[in-house]
Amino acid sequence: MRHVVCRFLASILWLPSLSWALAPTAQTTQATATASSVAISPTVKKGPAPLVEPNSPAQLAQKKAEDDLKIKALVKNQEVRMQQLEKANLDALARNQELQLKNDNLGVQVQVLQSERTAQLFMYGAATLGVGVLLGFILAGYIYTKRRRQW
Repeated sequence: MRHVVCRFLASILWLPSLSWALAPTAQTTQATATASSVAISPTVKKGPAPLVEPNSPAQLAQKKAEDDLKIKALVKNQEVRMQQLEKANLDALARNQELQLKNDNLGVQVQVLQSERTAQLFMYGAATLGVGVLLGFILAGYIYTKRRRQW
């Protein structure tokens, strides 16, 4: 079914292309010439169209030159982008190194603060032990002297 529909559409589209076989009138020839001049050279707005074949060596050379200019423009654009990317990459690397140094410094500060906290807790423990021992001696001495007085 699909094949039949495609064949039907192709035959409908093929019928208008048979108009070349009919004898052209002056009006159709002039319209065709105007349309072909617009199709060949869209940049030319006024004047007669140049009599150049569609795939002539001059057109091929011109198209190749245009393509070369486009390629050169693309290459130049890519070079500019590449330079921008390299600059951005260098900036990012410098920023990364700076942040790594800052991170290392903060890591050292954290370790120092942790060791200071540990030392502080050790000192509190030692002071508490010292006060406990001192109170123990005072209380023991007081109790011992109190017992001695009673005898």
